[in-house]
Amino acid sequence: MKYKMYMALFKPLSWLPLGALYGLSNALSLFMRRVLKYRRKVIRENLSQSYPGLDSKELLAIEKRFYRQLTDNIVETVKLLSISDRRLRRRIEVQGAHLVEEAADRGKPIFLYLGHYANWEWVPAITMFYSRPAISAQIYKALRDEAFDRVMQRVRGHFPSVNIPQDRAMRTMLRLTREHGSFIVGIIDDHSPNHDRSQHITTFLNHPYTLINVGAEEIGRRLDATFLYLDVEKPRRGHYRFTVKEIKPENPAPEYPVTYEYMRLLEHTINRDPGLWLWSHKRWRYKPHQQDIK
Repeated sequence: MKYKMYMALFKPLSWLPLGALYGLSNALSLFMRRVLKYRRKVIRENLSQSYPGLDSKELLAIEKRFYRQLTDNIVETVKLLSISDRRLRRRIEVQGAHLVEEAADRGKPIFLYLGHYANWEWVPAITMFYSRPAISAQIYKALRDEAFDRVMQRVRGHFPSVNIPQDRAMRTMLRLTREHGSFIVGIIDDHSPNHDRSQHITTFLNHPYTLINVGAEEIGRRLDATFLYLDVEKPRRGHYRFTVKEIKPENPAPEYPVTYEYMRLLEHTINRDPGLWLWSHKRWRYKPHQQDIK
């Protein structure tokens, strides 16, 4: 019943033109920022600590852009329930897709790293811009609201990709490797890892002791995967440019060179247009144990 209620709301909304949905996004952005004050304390703390050289006016401009992008993400995600691939293709530009096809030709899995930046729900649209590998996948963590989780599964079903539950990621990817050889999976690893499982540290956005998650790299090594990065730009509202890049770790490399280089590439993406990152997450909630800081 709850699922049907959600769909009765979102499906008709998805039929509206994006111009009308962006009008709704404008209103929702103001409501979340001025009335609801959604996670404002966390957002302001993250921004002020990440960009101590900016004045209050500059920080406020980034904050406003964050809220606008957040609500744009909401309406653009809803739009996936009805938008055609032809119309979506007009709004997306993909560069470097040949790197995916070259990796697929080697018959190995492909791990495509990206961040919670701009609209990551539209990222699977890149599958329209290359012909191989045939199998695409994304790792997800089930939502507590089972009905809404079904809605999101329906939304993500717009693209022909395999949804891999986070707790079954390793065995599912092992199976995909055995059955298909090459497949591509999106890896979003910019949130704070479980502090009991990771004490790997890097400097990220002016935070010298940022915990990072190396689990994806460990799995990728076992599968002999190719590691790529997806750089994201937003030329204008409702339009995104996705650029596939090779992950080339520094030399000499740390213990987990792919993960460290991913964080460096993501930091560059964020610094180019900070308002598009998901600042509402408590990224620096946990601190490394003192004995692990070198």
